[in-house]
Amino acid sequence: MENSRDNSAPRHGNDAETGVGITRRRALTVTGGVIAGAAFAAQAFPAFGAESQDADAIVVGHGLAGLVATAELAAAGRKVLLLDQEPEASLGGQAFWSFGGLFFADSDEQRLMGIKDSRELAWQDWLGSAGFDRGVGDPAGQDHWAYKWAEAYVDFAAGEKRSWLSGLGVQWFPIVGWAERGGGLADGHGNSVPRFHVTWGTGPAVVEPFEKKVRAAVAGGKVTFKFRHRVDGIVTTGGVVTGVRGAVLEPSGAARGKPSSRTVIGDFELRAPVVVVTSGGIGANHDLVRQNWPARLGTPPKSMITGVPAHVDGRMLAITEKAGGRIVNPDRMWHYTEGLRNYDPIWPGHGIRILPGPSSMWFDAKGRRFGSPDIPGYDTLHTLKSITDSGYDYSWFVTTQKILAKEFALSGSEQNPDLTNKDVWKLLSRIWQSPEPIEKFKKNGVDFVVATTLADLVTGMNKLTGDNLIDRADLQRQVEARDREMDNPYTKDVQVMGIRNALAYAGDSLSRTAPAHKILDSKAGPLLAVRLNILTRKTLGGLQTDLSGRVLNASGSPVPGLYAAGEVAGFGGGGVHGYRSLEGTFLGGCLFSGRQAGRAAAAATAT
Repeated sequence: MENSRDNSAPRHGNDAETGVGITRRRALTVTGGVIAGAAFAAQAFPAFGAESQDADAIVVGHGLAGLVATAELAAAGRKVLLLDQEPEASLGGQAFWSFGGLFFADSDEQRLMGIKDSRELAWQDWLGSAGFDRGVGDPAGQDHWAYKWAEAYVDFAAGEKRSWLSGLGVQWFPIVGWAERGGGLADGHGNSVPRFHVTWGTGPAVVEPFEKKVRAAVAGGKVTFKFRHRVDGIVTTGGVVTGVRGAVLEPSGAARGKPSSRTVIGDFELRAPVVVVTSGGIGANHDLVRQNWPARLGTPPKSMITGVPAHVDGRMLAITEKAGGRIVNPDRMWHYTEGLRNYDPIWPGHGIRILPGPSSMWFDAKGRRFGSPDIPGYDTLHTLKSITDSGYDYSWFVTTQKILAKEFALSGSEQNPDLTNKDVWKLLSRIWQSPEPIEKFKKNGVDFVVATTLADLVTGMNKLTGDNLIDRADLQRQVEARDREMDNPYTKDVQVMGIRNALAYAGDSLSRTAPAHKILDSKAGPLLAVRLNILTRKTLGGLQTDLSGRVLNASGSPVPGLYAAGEVAGFGGGGVHGYRSLEGTFLGGCLFSGRQAGRAAAAATAT
């Protein structure tokens, strides 16, 4: 999995012919933003004496974006204070728990799998998914900088992103996954081709190179960790950010992801000419999720499970807004529809997402089959709206053991010990058996029903929910109707078309799609029903930033000394994804925006 290609060579459209094109122009735009940020800072920052400053920069949040920004600042010779309200055990934040999926376009892995991708196709898919419609051409528009960040990010994903990470020792599983396949139109939502590159080592392996850089900078005296330092305010002097203040929390031995004490034992105020906010999103704060829930997604669910630790509370959004930052697109969010209640939870309400293949039948709480594009793995937010429209907070997969064994994967580093621990033998065992974490959930999880007959399955489904909403005859009618569509290699059933489309891709055929079969085929059994809960996860809007990561105020001007990166900034610009994600873009958004903000802040504090 070594990177053998020279990624510096031009590869996109006119670039390959002329050496000048979109990618280079945008690179110059981004570089110009960094230089402009430095020039602006030279005029805007007050001339505090070095003795009155505690550091050259303060980074708030020690997740992936914070580690990347800190590493960039330290590499430029800056002295950095890295603050977080959590203990050292949670260094790396939510990224540590992730599956490690990264979005690339025209990668070595894609070409190995016979996938023909390009920057142009990726940009077409991004625009079709994002649906930017809030003042793209207006400098005051909510989507103005989001669009610019999207262009820059797609260039990054189709350009130096892979070589940069590969140079840091990151590697990827060679079979590229096909996530979020979309709504059915070429220029609409979804990935036209597989682009989900699973990191070898999952989330911890994405965090590792940046944690190593920061720890080396700590040893070299350039970075100081300030664990258990909760920022309660950003300090400004004459309209210019000059530091942060907050509370020191008591020491905590809480394990990674476990809730930590909020007992205050002191306070602090720290000064620096630059503050970089990288504090994450709102996924664990269900009240804040419901407060920002958009009408287009239906009624906010009364019951949700949580895909992020409790410290992902969204506090820094309001704190940064109070310091002059502008929050845009707060109603854009990304929550999953295939959540399982964790039988062995780490954080409160801990949920795990099924990353499904295309074959399970999907029904609402009353047993009515969803239509297109509400097919497993196709259009997350459309399906979320269909579920909320049903009047219930859950839905059902009806499937077979044969499908579960081949198609069910669980999101999260801890749910994929083979990939996380780089255990090749255990990974190969997926060929002849379903992964052990899946079988444990089937055995111990509260959301699984297993039966040998459809009648017994329906009895178990109704017993699990206690409401007798599923009618056996009606469910059988729908399953048998779908099964009749399996008799020919062609069909009018869109989901069956999708199964055959998936099997045409070698990666899905090898690892992610079961051979086409009837649900009621006894040789594929037993039958399974899986109750699916709504799982909170990502904030797509946030602090509006320019391409240097500078936080903008209500008039569109940078707040002097204030930067943001990662989820708190909508992964760049206050909403780089627009309305929908193509998946594999959250970690990448933290990497890219953290790098941009770190480099710009370093340039702004050059002497």
